[in-house]
Amino acid sequence: MKFNQEHDFHIPVMGIGFTIDTPLKVAPFGIASAISLVDDGLMEKMRAFYCKKFELPFQAISNKMEDFRARRITAYLNLMDSLVKTKIEEVKKSVFEQDGPFRKYLNLLPDSSKFKQKFLLIAEARDEQLTRQWVEKNLTPGSIDVNVMTKVDKVNFRNHEALPTEFNDAHAALRGFAESMLESSVILSAGMNPRLYGYLETFADFYPDENGVFKKKITLKVSDYRSALIQGKFLAKKGLWVSEYRIESGLNCGGHAFPADGFLLGPILEEFKNNRASLIEATFELYTEALKGRDLPAPQAPPEMKITAQGGVGTAAEHRFLLNHYQLDSVGWGTPFLLVPEVTNVDAETLELLKDATEEDLYLSDISPLGVRFNSIRRNTKELEKQQFISKGRPGSSCPKKYLALSAEFSEEGICTASREYQYLKIKELKTKGLDEDSYAKAFARIVDKTCICVGLGTSALLVNNLDTKVEGTGVSVCPGPNLSHFSTIVSLQEMTDHIYGKINLIKRSGRPNLFIKELRLNIDFLKEKMTEIGVPATGKDLKFLTKYQDNLKDGVAYYKELAASMKTKLGDGPDSFVDELERLGEELDQLQFIEEENLVAAGH
Repeated sequence: MKFNQEHDFHIPVMGIGFTIDTPLKVAPFGIASAISLVDDGLMEKMRAFYCKKFELPFQAISNKMEDFRARRITAYLNLMDSLVKTKIEEVKKSVFEQDGPFRKYLNLLPDSSKFKQKFLLIAEARDEQLTRQWVEKNLTPGSIDVNVMTKVDKVNFRNHEALPTEFNDAHAALRGFAESMLESSVILSAGMNPRLYGYLETFADFYPDENGVFKKKITLKVSDYRSALIQGKFLAKKGLWVSEYRIESGLNCGGHAFPADGFLLGPILEEFKNNRASLIEATFELYTEALKGRDLPAPQAPPEMKITAQGGVGTAAEHRFLLNHYQLDSVGWGTPFLLVPEVTNVDAETLELLKDATEEDLYLSDISPLGVRFNSIRRNTKELEKQQFISKGRPGSSCPKKYLALSAEFSEEGICTASREYQYLKIKELKTKGLDEDSYAKAFARIVDKTCICVGLGTSALLVNNLDTKVEGTGVSVCPGPNLSHFSTIVSLQEMTDHIYGKINLIKRSGRPNLFIKELRLNIDFLKEKMTEIGVPATGKDLKFLTKYQDNLKDGVAYYKELAASMKTKLGDGPDSFVDELERLGEELDQLQFIEEENLVAAGH
């Protein structure tokens, strides 16, 4: 199936349940989005819900069945594919309805859309048959993509015996997608997993057919060019082509935050722009050799390779600048869509919390059992639920899903650090260490801070659709990016799309910094936190880390200064506001010292 290329934004995966059915809501209108494949249990509940809603037969896939996780994922994705295809036919049939879905499809498109311009020309001829034929041939849906967190690949057991690797969580999720009817992309996020990448080789759909067409494509979410090149070559040697490199800001994004040693988004995108041809050349040669080695048809020219970016984008000017200056194929808009009930699953209480959020409400937490910093919002209902358990002397979750039961500290089969079992054992261990009251309190707080995000990030979808929450409870975790604090209105899909394309402005709160400035601010704050954590003077590896982080940020500041003149005109900043902020943050960065002042000269600083 061909996909809509008219929109130059996409909706990334958000949490577990917030975008679990977003493709059904936006793909019929030509917008690409992504589904998380973490929670097969949630997908099974949502499949039952939609089968009932659309009066389709439903046969449950029990967790006692062989390969139930992959089978549930395949069944849910097939349902999404079928429903979107039905809806896209309804859009086509409504071409002459004044307020029908086709009119909505058309209105959502940017004015620059070739489809939109061509349709308006054809419609002027008032030839109904010709118009219908043209729409039937040219109107296409948005892509229904899926996201697999490569490191969330828990080994599964049966009767205390480890199952083969292909039954690991990420492997089963990949298989669920590979065996589905979808013709779209799997987005591999959270770093390289060589074993999982090798598993891609076993599915024919990831290889081109005789016409060079992929039924299923590979997208890598990466933090820098070097990582992209390493992973791209690794896959190319297996005859696997990366169709998209999706660059995400390390800190100016939602969900898990991966600070990339102080490398900033602008310089990273510049490197991709300058080396795009080299990346294609380096991987294409390996790719064709591998295909020939497998006796598969090798293309004469490289397949399409997209470069996209996401994280912190909030204005039409920023959106357009990223596309034009860095020659991107698409820009991701995530967090703002949490305020679009038409698109995402956010329960009423959480929606109000998000709408009213200020910068102080949004923070980089340590609540994730993955041990990676995690964007969160104060007073979310899962956090309140966690505090209630702590106050009752029973911290931790019952851990009903176990997707993050990855710690082998107390059990070979793995325990989640947010679970009641793990926290009980850690607190018991803590009591034997003879710590003073203050040290004990700090260590205790670190243990009980972990939250069950497996449940918390999916529950909202159940609440919105009035589904059973007995197993999960009603606490909702939510993971917006810092950009949310400048969006304060619940809006429609049309309004958010109009904002992205510059037709209206949804940002009413003043003082929003440019996305590059915000990212720089976040990185400096993170560096200061690490300084406090490590202590000054720093030595050895700690000193090397802090110095490298600071140097990379300084390089980023220098890059933005060179770019500033161009950015002022293209991004529409006020008089020197970007430059002034850049100078101020640059000075703040220069003042950070990691060793004692009297040792600066001796150390060559």
